[in-house]
Amino acid sequence: MDKWKERKNLIPSMERDDYGRDRARIIHSAFFRRLQGKTQVLGLGESDFYRTRLTHSLEVAQIAGGIAEYFKEKYRKCYEYSELIPEQNLIEAIGLAHDIGHPPFGHGGEVALNYLMRDCGGFEGNAQTLRICTQLGEYSECDGLNLTRRALLGLIKYPVTYSQAVNKKIYNGQNTPLNIESFKPPKFNFFDCDTAYFEWILSPFDSKDIKLFKSFDVTDTHRKTKFKSFDATIMELADDIAYGVHDLEDAISLKLVTKDDWLDVVKPKIENSFNDYDGNVTNDLFSGTNKTRKKVISYLVHYFVRNSFIEERGIFKNKLLDFQATIPENVNAELKSLKDFVVEKVIKTPEVKTLEYKGQQMIIRLFNAIAHNPVMLEKKHYRKYQEQSRDEVRLRVICDYIAGDTDEYATRLYHKIFTPSSGSVFDRL
Repeated sequence: MDKWKERKNLIPSMERDDYGRDRARIIHSAFFRRLQGKTQVLGLGESDFYRTRLTHSLEVAQIAGGIAEYFKEKYRKCYEYSELIPEQNLIEAIGLAHDIGHPPFGHGGEVALNYLMRDCGGFEGNAQTLRICTQLGEYSECDGLNLTRRALLGLIKYPVTYSQAVNKKIYNGQNTPLNIESFKPPKFNFFDCDTAYFEWILSPFDSKDIKLFKSFDVTDTHRKTKFKSFDATIMELADDIAYGVHDLEDAISLKLVTKDDWLDVVKPKIENSFNDYDGNVTNDLFSGTNKTRKKVISYLVHYFVRNSFIEERGIFKNKLLDFQATIPENVNAELKSLKDFVVEKVIKTPEVKTLEYKGQQMIIRLFNAIAHNPVMLEKKHYRKYQEQSRDEVRLRVICDYIAGDTDEYATRLYHKIFTPSSGSVFDRL
């Protein structure tokens, strides 16, 4: 059996395609379904148009698949490249699962859980993704969704632990739960307690490759990892395209940004871009009609995909680590301008930040209430809580519970506990 298709408990593949099984397990997982109830950028319930974590993940999977197909055609005569390009089921599985660990209330919820777990291993959505896939998922008693080794490798964007990545000096003096902005988590892909799974994923590699792959830079904030696997760079590029283009579509369609905003902030940065578009990008984006706007959105996705290429770095022995999917610097600058536009004009607005803050405070109060009254946990989580003797591990059980909640579920639980007029013994939580 191909070592990259191995699963943790080495269940034989029978006749079914291994990566097809990965994709199916993710789609049918309860954790994946819950993404439909988790914030992408805007709060749920504001509109029936914009994207949730679920629709975003579907789009990332589709774009990642499109990049892989483009590479197969572009490098069809280069065997060294073509044999390593991931097949559709594999790259789509990685795209579908890449956000499966994100908590309720978007990145605000992520900051809140990192604040709460600051002395117990921290919290980060990518690390929770790996935890779900290797432990919490429902397809195996001990090994989570029990995905293939290569699929798990493709989900690792930041190959360090919390203790390796965090710089706790930036947290000093920030002990009030009323303002926790400085507790944005470092980018890390596995909790210290989950190191054994990470080591298993990397075990087929040469020891020198492993050491280099886990290296990082020291910055003014947290430590930053340097490398990703080939599949992870395809997924990350697809994720960036989805953020830059599709979140822009949401912002325009909901009239959160105007044509003047676009002309003032973005147009000067892309003045000479998109010249082969059949029409006027600015006018069509802000035409007010869905079909015309969608024409531009489709073009932009295709534009970034067809500008992607495989770069060979020449520093790793194994090509699965040495190759990376990327785009030219000027094209990356164009994509960044789209992403920055949405961040400045939507995500950082008082309206969105206020909702984010409310979500953070709800998570903090829920976590602290359950930590002091663990009997409020669901039976299966309470049983797991009771099985642990160390407080740090017990808090991780509570963190797993809250991280798995949808926005709506967390809100209902909050009101059941803290709103006197809400809640009933017949409420099923």
